[in-house]
Amino acid sequence: MTSITLVHRTPDRLGEGPQWNVAQQCLYWVDAFAPAIRRLDPADGTVRSFALHDDIGSFVFCADGSLIGATRAGFQHIHLREDGGTDCSVIADPLARDRRLMLNDGKCDRKGRYWCASLHSDFIGRQGELFRLGSEMVATRMDGGFIVGNGIAFSPDDTRMYLADSRDETVWVYDFDITRGDLAGKRRFFSTADIEGRVDGATCDTEGNYWCALVHGAAVACVSPAGKLIERIAVPARHPTMVTFGGPKLDQLYVTTALQMLPPAEQALWPQAGGLLRIDGLGATGIPEPLFAAI
Repeated sequence: MTSITLVHRTPDRLGEGPQWNVAQQCLYWVDAFAPAIRRLDPADGTVRSFALHDDIGSFVFCADGSLIGATRAGFQHIHLREDGGTDCSVIADPLARDRRLMLNDGKCDRKGRYWCASLHSDFIGRQGELFRLGSEMVATRMDGGFIVGNGIAFSPDDTRMYLADSRDETVWVYDFDITRGDLAGKRRFFSTADIEGRVDGATCDTEGNYWCALVHGAAVACVSPAGKLIERIAVPARHPTMVTFGGPKLDQLYVTTALQMLPPAEQALWPQAGGLLRIDGLGATGIPEPLFAAI
């Protein structure tokens, strides 16, 4: 039987990008527009926040404990300070210098490359792109024509990469060459046109199922490798934004949520909006998130 727990009430304006750090046994996530990186230590329930200067969409871990973040200013190398601040330096900026463009959802593949999609803050046109950042710190454009790039995840056998265009109600799947870091065979995998909510952030479990947050839909969904909806789990937040597996056995699903999408009149109806949730008892197990390749 599944259970849902409010782990932490921040509340986040736009909670995003949760990732479990296996070495530390801690969960990290961001409030995209605070902007800040947050760290939960489940052993004692403490949460620390680290302030940023630029809006942030996602991040990946490096072996030395630093992070690579995808921000409105491009890809940045981020060091977290004990005083709650951060030291950041831009390492690659693939975006046109329109401040309404920003890097958004992203993940590392198991060769340590950071794949990240972008969006236009005002959702004007199809300006979203997909970039690949490797250890040489060069951001290579891999695809484009998206409204809001989201939901990046890799199958456990490294043969597929998923990418959602939230505003286009579509999740795409590519054939993925893990050795070369190339994509081919783009095709439609799943559509939310006939269900409530849109696919936001996502991850895959060890069986290859695609778990995703249904933003605007107050739910988390599980989709089979064949593109069939297996399960829909209601959550006590109207706008869940991303999911990731965590815990010592990687069998707990953490869910970030957003407060800012709720009109003030509806906030009393969703008191856990903006909080960090955890779902237990799913019977699914996640895959450890890879580290960014060292320079």
